Amino acid sequence: MAEDGGWGRRSLLRGAAVAAGAAATAPLLGRAAHADTRDADALFKAGKFGRAARAYEAILRKDPADLRAARQRGYIGLLGNRFPEAEKYLTTALGLAPDDKETNALLADCYLRQDKLALSVPRWRAAGEASYAAWFGAVRGAPYRVHGDVGRVPFTQLDPFPLVMASVNGGPPKRFTFYTGAPNLGVSASLAREAGLRPVYQEKTEFEGTVIWAYYGVLDSFTLGGIELRNVPVGWSATESGADVGTDSDGMIGTWVFYHLLTTFDYAGRSLILRRPASEAARRARADAARTGGRPLPIWLSRDHDVTSVGSIAGSGPRVMGVNFGGVGEIAAGMPGEVAERLRVRTDRDRPIETFAHSHPTTTYPCYPGEIRLGDAVARSVYCETDPTMPVNVPWPYGPGFDAIGHFAHAFWKPYNITLDFTTMRLHIARGKAT
Repeated sequence: MAEDGGWGRRSLLRGAAVAAGAAATAPLLGRAAHADTRDADALFKAGKFGRAARAYEAILRKDPADLRAARQRGYIGLLGNRFPEAEKYLTTALGLAPDDKETNALLADCYLRQDKLALSVPRWRAAGEASYAAWFGAVRGAPYRVHGDVGRVPFTQLDPFPLVMASVNGGPPKRFTFYTGAPNLGVSASLAREAGLRPVYQEKTEFEGTVIWAYYGVLDSFTLGGIELRNVPVGWSATESGADVGTDSDGMIGTWVFYHLLTTFDYAGRSLILRRPASEAARRARADAARTGGRPLPIWLSRDHDVTSVGSIAGSGPRVMGVNFGGVGEIAAGMPGEVAERLRVRTDRDRPIETFAHSHPTTTYPCYPGEIRLGDAVARSVYCETDPTMPVNVPWPYGPGFDAIGHFAHAFWKPYNITLDFTTMRLHIARGKAT
């Protein structure tokens, strides 16, 4: 069992990719880790992060100059938002190899999550992320300043994706979707113009023959119900003519917003509930979640926005799985083809689905596992999807570098309310509406 421990630059063009999820897994290791890199890496890949951490520490006691052991040990701390631990080992790794891009990117993310944007800038630059360096270098003062204690925002739409209403720079309510597969807060080009946003950095890219401009700026105010965030990094995109790239919503709320709050995705009650983490309201919510839900599950945060926890598919036993909130689609879970075959999940190959995954075309197939489970939340013989081209493990910088057997998606959450607590790095899930 695994142990405890958009519209941004990368997700700008993911539109239809929201049905794509995490990678597959190799069998978990049952023997104790030995103090060499190969065994430590195997434990890490298998999601045994606590044992992997101890194995990397053993390596460093023998060889304090082992770059990979120091970097991986820091990465494990970062997965659990244990920032002093992450900084200690990543700074050691940086001293061993100042130009190492992976170390610089991980340390930059560590600073980003703590709102130490100025410290993150040189690290992003050294990692080759010019857009992030310029973007965060332009933020003046503390970002994501939270005003208010509680914001409850009803879903105005549940399918094919949830929509909530939010205000930008004090303007009229606008339609926002949300997706934890995206990092930052994003708005449409037309809303950016309406709100008077000015880019601090811009870059041109191309998608399927269409030129797209990505812009990065800073938003004065973003209001969701009774919660207001001030000084918020924001992105938007436009065609070369300045038109919106998509028109299904006015913007998308990504993980960076949610990890600044105690967030409850109340699918059963059709609402989004946001609380200031240090407030009395958050304390009561944590107590309520502990009382009404089952045992809390660990969460890990990788690639600055991807959330994973522990779940199972078709009797696999507890394995690392992605937990994706928001997005679009009818499936309850997605899994790589290798996982579906290994677990003998019933797959309908007569009805291929031509779609996109991670911004590239692919063909997936409907599948129907006997059971998928996240803690006490269970769905049986429900519609899922399998992608034969999804790799078993996606290494850095395009993936987390550890194995997972799939991801839970939009339809799975409908009977439940789920609270993500990025302070304790726990997930609470309970059937029915949130209290």
